[in-house]
This record gives sequence, structure tokens and C-alpha cells, in this order.
Amino acid sequence: MSEDRFVDLPAGPRICYRVDGPEDGTPLVLIAGLGLDLTSWPQRFVDGFTERGFRVVRLDNRDAGRSSRIDAPPPGRLRQLLARPRPDAYDLGDMTADTVGLLDHLGLERVELVGMSMGGMIAQTIAARHPARVGSLTSIFSTTGARKVGQPARSTLVRMAKGPTHTVEESVERHLWMLRHIGSASFPPDDDLERAWAAGLWERGGARAKEGRPRQIGAIHASGDRTAELRRITAPTLVIHGDTDRMVHVSGGRATAAAIPGARYVEIDGMGHHIAPGLIDRLVAMTTDHIGTATKETA
Repeated sequence: MSEDRFVDLPAGPRICYRVDGPEDGTPLVLIAGLGLDLTSWPQRFVDGFTERGFRVVRLDNRDAGRSSRIDAPPPGRLRQLLARPRPDAYDLGDMTADTVGLLDHLGLERVELVGMSMGGMIAQTIAARHPARVGSLTSIFSTTGARKVGQPARSTLVRMAKGPTHTVEESVERHLWMLRHIGSASFPPDDDLERAWAAGLWERGGARAKEGRPRQIGAIHASGDRTAELRRITAPTLVIHGDTDRMVHVSGGRATAAAIPGARYVEIDGMGHHIAPGLIDRLVAMTTDHIGTATKETA
């Protein structure tokens, strides 16, 4: 397992990242979702790519993990519920600039992009605004930002409205409680692994999440409907979504694939909003095959 590294971006925050795999491997960047850090990608998922020869880069987005917290007030609960960002909110474009700044720091001119949930939105934005940097795009249980698609279930919004946790034990139990709701009975989690991960998340910065997570929600809202921008994506794109997702309704995945020219859409029966052990090998194989096809098409 690689160690945390850091880069102070010239016009942005300090970003924490890890790099795994052979130095001469094809660079593949994993971008995590809302409130999650780079460890949210299961280690077996990362290993699946490094064993196939990829050089895997993971990062903590701003306001998550060990990356910088932004010095701005978070949006209140009413603003979050009404999708009204603060005037000083950053947006997904700013988070895109963070990732591209990391690529510049690492000297990576062109990469394969994989993003989940909010990370999928960031990956989509990179592909739309920096097409020369993207060999392929894989968007996992993400959406377009349009208000009529990809919305959380009301039961999920009720759970998200609960106040922040204050201890590692409380945070672990909250994670398991939420995962039982947004996960899937068809692809159950490994509770022991999830407990260990949630405890690690707390140690890596979860204790400071009460303001970071709402600011990331504000970034999504500040970016609005990105459907028109997605139509400009030229990278070969794979969109993956589950039909039982209570965090990002499956309509979000369908709309994403419809917006991106030539995108391939795969809907997985019984998959929720979680990369469960029973899905890892399938997702790695699908993504690897997609990258291989994209490489042949652009050769």
C-alpha cells in the first residue's frame, strides 16, 4: 500500500494523494465521491488495476481526507435542501482544477479517468473542459446535475439531514446505518471491512467533515445542470449505474449516458450506491475492457 503524498497547488488547496502500481504503467485516476477520501476505493479494487499494469492515482478532494479545508462558511441545511449555494461557494470546476493541477504536478499529460458519484461529476467536467488530457472516462453511479434526474430518495435525504457525528464510534455506526440504506442486499458489504474503513476515514479527516461535506454539496449545487457541457465530451465513455440506487437515482446514470455522445451504458441489477465486494472484480474488468477498447479506437 502506498503512502500519503502532498502537493501545494499554485492557485488552490493542498491536495493529498497516493500512487500505486508500476512506474511505466498506464496512468489511471480514481476520483472519490461526496465526503469520501481516497481510501473509499476498496484496496482490492485498486489492486485489480495495478495487477493489470495500471499506475493508479487517488486523491482526497478538497474538504475531504487530508487535503485542505476551504476557509469559507458551509451552506446551512435550508440552502442544501433548496439547492441554493452560498454566493462564495466553490464549484465542480474548482475541484476539476485541483485534479488537473495534480496531473500537472505528476507530469501526466493524458490519463484514464474513473469517478464515482460526485467524483463522476468531477471526472465528467475534466473530460469536457480538458479533452486532450483524457484517454477514457468511466462514470460510476453519477449524474448530470439536472434537477429532474439522479435525485436522492426522500428517505435518503432524511438520513443525510442528521447532524454531524462527534466521535469515531458514532461515525462508524452512522456509516453502517447509512450503508444499509444506500447499499444493496444483492451485493452486501463486508461489515468488518466497512468498520475498519470508517474508523480510518475519521482518523484521516472525518472529524472535520461537518463543514467540508456541506461545502462539497454546495459545489454540486453551484454547478447546476451540466447536461449541455456533457455533450462536449469526446473521450470514449462508460457509464455504470445500479437500478436500486437510493443516493443517486438510476435516472441520473441514464441521463449521463444520453448526454455524452457515443457513451456506453451498463445498468447492473441489484446494485446500490456502494462498491461492494461482490462487484469489485466485475467493475475492474468492465473498466479495463473499456479502456482497452478506447485505446484501440484512438490509436
